[in-house]
Amino acid sequence: MSVLLERCRLYFGAVLLAMLAIGAIGAIAPAQAETVTINLDQAQVMQLPDRVATIVIGNPLIADATLQSGGVLVVTGKGYGATNLLALDRGGRVLMTRTVQVLAPGTEDIVVVYKGVERETYSCASECQRRITLGDSPAYFNANLAQGAARNGGAQAAAPR
Repeated sequence: MSVLLERCRLYFGAVLLAMLAIGAIGAIAPAQAETVTINLDQAQVMQLPDRVATIVIGNPLIADATLQSGGVLVVTGKGYGATNLLALDRGGRVLMTRTVQVLAPGTEDIVVVYKGVERETYSCASECQRRITLGDSPAYFNANLAQGAARNGGAQAAAPR
């Protein structure tokens, strides 16, 4: 009986030691990066830590960042998905890391129309209007993009100088 009791003590001691070791390793491992969630085509303001010299965006097709004075960073959702954002000091040390998750905006006023394999998106706040949305059919997307560019070009040409 005492041999069995001694083996149980050794077994539980080993298990306890393993659990403590795992806990210690977990305490040493770096913390997960905080996630910043942004809607597509919208911007969010973040306050940066002191001494930031460089901002790095892992995938600029998903998010873009603009550094403003006073340690303010404006992050804009450019495409669906997730990427990372790093803030570095002049020596290249990472001062901050964040995961940037870009999601579709709220769908309460958005209508998606499927015509076979073709997809069109409309914003229907009070009256339905065409909306440029990633994932729409190329012809629909490009026609909307061209109309928007022509409108902006006309407004810039008409502006007083």
